[in-house]
Amino acid sequence: MAARISLIIPTLNEAGIIVEGLNALPPMKGVERIVVDGGSSDGTAALARPLADQVLITEPGRARQMNAGARAARGDLFLFLHADSHLPEDAFHELLDAVQDPTVVGGAFRLAIDSTRRSLRMVAAVANWRTRLTGVPYGDQGIFVRRSVFERLSGYPEWPIMEDLEFGRRLKKVGKVVLLSNPVTTSSRRWDKEGVWRTTLRNQVFVLLYFFGVSPSRLARAYRPIR
Repeated sequence: MAARISLIIPTLNEAGIIVEGLNALPPMKGVERIVVDGGSSDGTAALARPLADQVLITEPGRARQMNAGARAARGDLFLFLHADSHLPEDAFHELLDAVQDPTVVGGAFRLAIDSTRRSLRMVAAVANWRTRLTGVPYGDQGIFVRRSVFERLSGYPEWPIMEDLEFGRRLKKVGKVVLLSNPVTTSSRRWDKEGVWRTTLRNQVFVLLYFFGVSPSRLARAYRPIR
């Protein structure tokens, strides 16, 4: 029998996209949909409720929300998806195929950005190259992990920023992390809002600062999420 997948989607004020995103999920028996809302003021949770198996309300914070979703989940595999990202049609089948290898502890999808702009295709290509090189996926690639491994790692560190990077680094230390062939397609809204190169440069500077030991709380004070 195929392992049950728990799809966990953290949200905060995503009323404009949550219905479309949930309706676009590939249909597959044995996949539960969990939306974890961080106290939206725009009715996101109410919109998600008819389309999800569970809608949880927590304090805001992506890591906190994802951990809450994992605690409520019933699956053997967790897949964490950003609200503005769309899975490929055969995502769940490809994920299940990947974990047939017992050495695989988790992984992510390749990244695509919902834009025809050449600059954003380049951003996605560099992100995929980076993941192949480092073995550390980022959150917008749709990170998946075995439940047993997630619990062993005590979930995501409940930091205000860089929680996905840190989780990916920890995941790599305990087993094989794979990059699936088909892409998750994420919205271009953050690059559209602030500009491609400004946003890309800012993100890379923040990553470097984190690697050089700047605390996530300090980084978070200088970071403004785009919605």
